[in-house]
Amino acid sequence: MTAVSLEGWYDPDATTFGDRVAGAREQAGMSQAQLAKRLGIKKKTLEEWENDHSEPRANRLSMMAGLMNVTITWLLTGQGEGPGDPEGASLSREASELLSEVREISVQMRLASERLNRVEKELQTLLREPEIA
Repeated sequence: MTAVSLEGWYDPDATTFGDRVAGAREQAGMSQAQLAKRLGIKKKTLEEWENDHSEPRANRLSMMAGLMNVTITWLLTGQGEGPGDPEGASLSREASELLSEVREISVQMRLASERLNRVEKELQTLLREPEIA
């Protein structure tokens, strides 16, 4: 990706998944190290994604989309809501950081909720099964 400004950096026919990840990360004002830390992954893993050598699992993809304020569909296909909310561009650095933290908490809560539902279903299944002595 060569362009840095929001205008003109994105061409849906020319960008790859990695290009979109890198561009959205830059537009969100995060370094690779910052995004990797927020996702709970190694920086090398994020580099692999941005270089199109590998792709994230669904849970990391969902987290990443939330943290960068883009849709999963946009990350995967380039269609839908991408980075560059015009209102967000006028926010102060502190407000942008707080907004980013709110997004991160929201993603973590959604993932925790999904995990809770999965564990609850497993527990219900176990409780229904007759105990073998």
